[in-house]
Amino acid sequence: MCGIMGYVGARDITKVILDGLAKHEYRGYDSAGIAVVKDREIHELRTTGRVSQLAKKVAEEHFTGEFGIGHTRWATHGGVSEMNAHPHVSSDNRVVLVHNGIIENAREIRADLEAHGIKFHSETDTESAVQYLGYVYEGDPKAAIVKLTKRVRGAFALVIMFYDRPNEIWVARKGSPLVVGRADGEGFCASDPTALLEYTRDVWFMDDDEMAKITKEGCIFYDFHGDAHEKKSMHLDWDAAMATRGSYPHFMLKEIHEQPDVVAHTLLGRVADGAVDLSKELDWSEAKIKGWKKIHFVACGTSHYATVTAARIMETLGDFEIRTEVASEYRYRNIPIDKDTLAIFVSQSGETADTLHAARLAKSRGAECLVITNVRGSTIHREVGNAIITPAGPEVGVAATKTFTAQITALVLLGLYLAKMRGELDKDTEHRLVTALMDIPGKLASVLDKEKDIEMLARDFADARGFFFIGRGLAYPPALEGALKLKEISYLHAEAYPAGEMKHGPIALLDKELPVVALVPKNGLWEKTVSNIEESMARKSPIIAVATEGDDEIANYTDHIIFTPETEPELFPFIGVVPLQLFAYYIARQRGCDIDMPRNLAKSVTVE
Repeated sequence: MCGIMGYVGARDITKVILDGLAKHEYRGYDSAGIAVVKDREIHELRTTGRVSQLAKKVAEEHFTGEFGIGHTRWATHGGVSEMNAHPHVSSDNRVVLVHNGIIENAREIRADLEAHGIKFHSETDTESAVQYLGYVYEGDPKAAIVKLTKRVRGAFALVIMFYDRPNEIWVARKGSPLVVGRADGEGFCASDPTALLEYTRDVWFMDDDEMAKITKEGCIFYDFHGDAHEKKSMHLDWDAAMATRGSYPHFMLKEIHEQPDVVAHTLLGRVADGAVDLSKELDWSEAKIKGWKKIHFVACGTSHYATVTAARIMETLGDFEIRTEVASEYRYRNIPIDKDTLAIFVSQSGETADTLHAARLAKSRGAECLVITNVRGSTIHREVGNAIITPAGPEVGVAATKTFTAQITALVLLGLYLAKMRGELDKDTEHRLVTALMDIPGKLASVLDKEKDIEMLARDFADARGFFFIGRGLAYPPALEGALKLKEISYLHAEAYPAGEMKHGPIALLDKELPVVALVPKNGLWEKTVSNIEESMARKSPIIAVATEGDDEIANYTDHIIFTPETEPELFPFIGVVPLQLFAYYIARQRGCDIDMPRNLAKSVTVE
């Protein structure tokens, strides 16, 4: 979970690399470093802390070179120190590299090299790779990297420079994301395509067991045997402005406000005249769909909560046997997976390691697999094939917001389409829900209009020692996501429970310092949820209610109310989650937290 940037070309080398690292900082930010080659010598600078500290050091030392690479680190092996920061240079000063991933047999390689007199200078697993390359390098980068790929075990994206190979950057990928780009007379590589949007939108997503040479003239791709092959580039449909904050103080707030447009764009071309049609994306016959008996939703974090939402909605539409699984557990359990299973994998980045491994397992067992992802051409998209791409644009804030609403939009459409193809969805229900979905963007905009009220509410509760979030039925999944958002960016303890579960243990924690956020839409479960609110009130817990406009009765239970527009009961999660995102944002802001880059977290979890 580190950020990598490399550049060869005529621009200011350090500026391009530092700008790219700044765009990667959400992937790792405990240390940063840069290396360049100049006059057949490797020069490097490293520092703990943020990219801004590295930029200051670069300016002070007038650091520059002919071509270069950079890195932002999220520590795994070895503590946070300048010594452990990347790039790492071989002891003979002939090779320098940066690395994202984990080299599992690093200790073994290190012991072998130390036995040959090679001195190590850090605690990292990465140094074993660069020292091994220095040991085997005899003037042919490709041959040395082939030897390295046969020697190391684990996941890696490696970006490498050799002291005597002018204007060449070499890359190798196995299990960790890496993208290569080119423009006229320029070559780039990065962990995330958003870092390249300012320069090019023509990119190649590296595959597993693939390496490449990047020069000013172009890119040549090889397999891990060293054999060259052709590779088709992809043109990104993202705009560089999407990866900037604009007038917003944080990316997270900008991305919260983008949600009405994101939902509208996700619906575009998939619904018309009150009906849903995904046949242009999913080449599935009615007979094939009717042959599936089970649906497995598999994801991590916010994406997992999107699948919990989707599963509850789909339960109302058809008779599938549905289960939602955390990806890191799915592949280690004895879950029946076979040809009667539709396995749906949800990943914002398309690079989430656990989700990717789970997809490989399901595919090997004969399941039909589908991916919901925000990144066309990502690893999971390439490997699974069947996909619904969410057009949310790049999401920079570590805490997911707009991609959650994009995912649940796509998943609801999928649920409607599957039920329709199986003959389980009547036209009236389809028309009702599709029409309501098309109204969601406007209703989200009306929730965003209450931002100032939510900000004032957050100020009142920013000093709480923690929060419970409760809801019933389709109000429970947004409670899960609301609690996650709050703990991610404010560092306050927050838990979500089905409201009826409070009596089964959690109620013991309630007191005047532990507020309860109750999602209580005006539906058939309203009275049940209000009963749970009263139980919380009896323990002196302050109540914050997310309620439906026109619900005059809720004021009998609390003065702290966020009213949301009425929608069809199945679609309440769309309406209920946005005020919780804003509530978390403003509590974190009041507490002075680093909202876009919360501690200990990275946007894309690319290692197990």
